[in-house]
Amino acid sequence: MSDFTCGFIGLGLIGGSIAKAIHQKLPDAHLIAYDTNNSSLELALQEGVIEEACSGIGASFGRCDYVFLCAPVTHNDENLITLKKYLSPDVILTDAGSVKTGIHEHIAAAGLDEVFIGGHPMAGSERFGYANARASLFENAYYILTPTEKTKVEKLAACQTLVQTIGAIPLILPYSQHDYVTAAISHLPHVIAASLVNLVKREDSKEGIMKMIAAGGFKDITRIASSSPTMWQQICLTNTENISALLGRYIEDLTAFRQILEQHDETALYHFFDNARAYRDSFVNSSNGPIKTEHVITVDIADKPGTIAAIASLLASNDISIKNIGINHNRELAEGALRIEFYDENTAACASAVLQEKGYGIHNKQERPETGRERQIKS
Repeated sequence: MSDFTCGFIGLGLIGGSIAKAIHQKLPDAHLIAYDTNNSSLELALQEGVIEEACSGIGASFGRCDYVFLCAPVTHNDENLITLKKYLSPDVILTDAGSVKTGIHEHIAAAGLDEVFIGGHPMAGSERFGYANARASLFENAYYILTPTEKTKVEKLAACQTLVQTIGAIPLILPYSQHDYVTAAISHLPHVIAASLVNLVKREDSKEGIMKMIAAGGFKDITRIASSSPTMWQQICLTNTENISALLGRYIEDLTAFRQILEQHDETALYHFFDNARAYRDSFVNSSNGPIKTEHVITVDIADKPGTIAAIASLLASNDISIKNIGINHNRELAEGALRIEFYDENTAACASAVLQEKGYGIHNKQERPETGRERQIKS
């Protein structure tokens, strides 16, 4: 499988990350690309990720075994018209767009149903462009495939294998179901995040107090608002019906919450948050859920030079490997100032014991015990 040619039309964050992943996992593969951003192509050439930077969509794509349409969704539709005359009948044509209905309709109109398999890697970043692409972006992420009614079994199997090779988990869905599902778990959250940021911008004081003290909770829920505005403009224009329907239901939920809030309904308020907490936690506890269990401790540290280095050295001297380390710049959602993540529960426990022995204050990440009042409300 390694000796094949793969073409990319669009080499931004997603296209670039797929290209880097293929280049890393299948170094004998031949990669070519076209993008309107010449600097992206030049960088990909310098890094050795692609062998050929195309000046346009032309005959070079006719020798490809795979062609990825990775431009913004509306541009993919336009590029398809130009690309069609160059495609080999043996090619696997796919895309990486967040909305599938439109591209499937264009594929059907172009008579390319037999060679097309829709694709959507469920991974990304608030950053965009090839400069932020990385080969590891899709590791353990779901990669949804939406074959047509005419997709051949062997082509779908080959596409699944390629997805697995770059570290992702293939999931086959009808394209209409894909668009409804992603509207709920991806598209609407981006709308909500952007709306919340715009609300704070509008309601903030002239001194910018809200912006100044915006802490962990606000930053976590609005991180995705930093994503490409062009991409999200296009998604909203192409998955309008699903986003609008779910937005309407969300507005109904907010209206209902406003009512129980104004009524000071303690029981309803508790159940509102408890139901959300329980369902959200089930994502972590499920073995194949999208949010994996984290093995984290936080450490109280003094604000002085060398403190972090001393902790890292202490753990290293005890053969304890750190997966990730960072500073909590606020105490809104976590105790302790230094957040340390480990690869497994046992390592986290050993690290906690070592640090406590040296007098560090440790806060293990765990459920907060219920208060008596909460138990009373639940019962």
